[in-house]
Amino acid sequence: MKTNTDKYLVKSDKKVKIKDFDTDYNGHLDKEAGKQELDAVKEELSEFQEVLYASNTHSVLVLFQAMDAAGKDGAIAHVMSGLNPQGCQVYSFKTPSSEEYDHDFLWRHYKALPEKGRIGIHNRSHYENVLVCKVHPEYIMSENLPNYSSVDKIDKGFWKNRYESIRNFEKHLTANGVTILKFFLNVSKDEQKKRFLDRIEDPTKNWKFSSSDIKERALWDKYMDAYEDVLNETSTDYAPWYVIPADKKWYTRLAVSQIIAETLKGLKLEYPVLVQEEADKLAEYKKQLLEEK
Repeated sequence: MKTNTDKYLVKSDKKVKIKDFDTDYNGHLDKEAGKQELDAVKEELSEFQEVLYASNTHSVLVLFQAMDAAGKDGAIAHVMSGLNPQGCQVYSFKTPSSEEYDHDFLWRHYKALPEKGRIGIHNRSHYENVLVCKVHPEYIMSENLPNYSSVDKIDKGFWKNRYESIRNFEKHLTANGVTILKFFLNVSKDEQKKRFLDRIEDPTKNWKFSSSDIKERALWDKYMDAYEDVLNETSTDYAPWYVIPADKKWYTRLAVSQIIAETLKGLKLEYPVLVQEEADKLAEYKKQLLEEK
């Protein structure tokens, strides 16, 4: 099944509203059919990853952003299950350390970029600096920025500059062979509530729940505004955002995997071809091996 990527893609020339994206879309599939599709896509991913690794000319950076309980960890786990761990790196970003606060906000993310031939997956990303920090501008104070000595100095111009820094950062990466895919897992508020209750009621899932989850849920509308701004300000032709339905975890995993596979296929990478001198040596090596006793 070919994914209709336009259904999820945030085009750079159009403004979007998050409410216009269906959180419960399932691609007209049932769960069993979706799992079968996912198994097939995993095989493709494995093949594409091998060529990516062998060619050693490109890398792929996959970013996941979402509200709590949207299924980022599960989506990453399922994408990873179709990949060779040797060619894949996963980073989960938490609250910055004191060392990280002593650098610019992109520093720790730049350090975590995948090398050529590899796929890098970032669970949360540099976008936390225009999402969580926009909802909680007091966090910016920890950066000790010149001219921003108090929260009331953080104005529209500040955020405009942040978006521009991010666009320039991603443009620089793509110019140097990094293909960037950005996924916003779009879960509904009702579905988040169900998943929170499940975590509370199931002792084996209690560890997943935090009191901060409830505090952040109370700020849902502010987060949706922040996400909407991010989508409209930073979805570009070279680093697009995809808004993925997240109320059905199995479909989220399928859609994400299909988009990654299609993107890798679109790179049209090929295995390296040996120069004639090296190719000629292979015949001699083969002869030596066959003559071994």
